[in-house]
Amino acid sequence: MRRRPVLLFALAFATPAAAQELGARTTSPEAMMRQMNNGSPEDEMQRMIAEADAHPLGTPQNPIRVAGPEGERAYLAHLRCSDGTTIRVGGRREAGVGAYGSVVAAYDVACGAATGRLVFDMYQAENVETRAPAGYSLTP
Repeated sequence: MRRRPVLLFALAFATPAAAQELGARTTSPEAMMRQMNNGSPEDEMQRMIAEADAHPLGTPQNPIRVAGPEGERAYLAHLRCSDGTTIRVGGRREAGVGAYGSVVAAYDVACGAATGRLVFDMYQAENVETRAPAGYSLTP
């Protein structure tokens, strides 16, 4: 077993005032939170949305935001190929972490011979996506 003489020496000769300084709170929790994040949660979400919108919708950098697996299915049910035909949807698979910091899922989709992949973030209950990715349309 290794000894730590420096640590033992420091603990043996620590003054009560030094120990009190170590445990003293210098900043309130509220002030600490303001220092970590200067904006409100709403401001932070708007910043993330603006950054994501610089990327194509349906990618990991800009996932389609829906509420749960039901939201994914509802969105896919309204999604159409550019010619108005129904898309073919493949299986669902995890696709890592998306732009909003949550796990995203990907679906392989096909329109005729063309295939693609759409990425969804199902942890966005407050959002109802009304836009379609490039090359697709949404029915009402």
